[in-house]
Amino acid sequence: MTSSELWTRATADRYDAEEAEASSAAVLGPTLAFLAELAGDGRALEFAIGTGRVGVPLRERGVPVVGIELSEHMAAVLRRKIDEGTLPVVIGDMATTVVPGGFALVYLVYNTITNLLTQDEQVECFRNAARHLEPGGRFVIELGVPPLRLLPPGQVAVPFDVSQQHLGFDTFDLVEQMLVSHHFTRDGDDGHYRRENSRHRYAWPAELDLMARIAGLELERRVADWDGAPFTQDSAKHVSVWRKPA
Repeated sequence: MTSSELWTRATADRYDAEEAEASSAAVLGPTLAFLAELAGDGRALEFAIGTGRVGVPLRERGVPVVGIELSEHMAAVLRRKIDEGTLPVVIGDMATTVVPGGFALVYLVYNTITNLLTQDEQVECFRNAARHLEPGGRFVIELGVPPLRLLPPGQVAVPFDVSQQHLGFDTFDLVEQMLVSHHFTRDGDDGHYRRENSRHRYAWPAELDLMARIAGLELERRVADWDGAPFTQDSAKHVSVWRKPA
């Protein structure tokens, strides 16, 4: 067990509805094309596969996918969509859990590496990816760039969503390199909001590159999004690809 916080059954059951926009064809199309191209004719392993937002449609595109997921509740939602024989899922943490066989692609999307709350565990996640990759295989991470430039002196909170249905903001501990993501989500039409929060360890692109080097991987490509836009100092996130030497 790692320091990752477990998703509850209630959270898992409403996850897909609350992430409907992220599951739309407009958002998923470039993601699936990017990953399918890297996988080629090989197998793909998704760390923290969750409810299968990415893994299920990637499998439907013809890429053999295996998943690792810490929360049995999230995996149960995935299992309603696709059977075990078509998309196997192993319950375990992404830093240490090993599944049989080699893979052309290991991927970790939607900021999920930050669920590992220590640097050591994040390093082990890279090592675990390298352990599963065949020579020449790639490890892909999608991760936001910490928005610390938006913090004036004395402020610790940055909003990331302000809408009728949801208020979201992150608070930062700059010493410990931690953030807490706060969510106020409107339930129904009675004006009540549900409050939730989760802890994360944020990491910079250069820090991830060092983790990759420790694991024996080499940076191959870094872009600003799944469409391949150039990564710049103003990019809000990055999609990074590291390669295991042949």
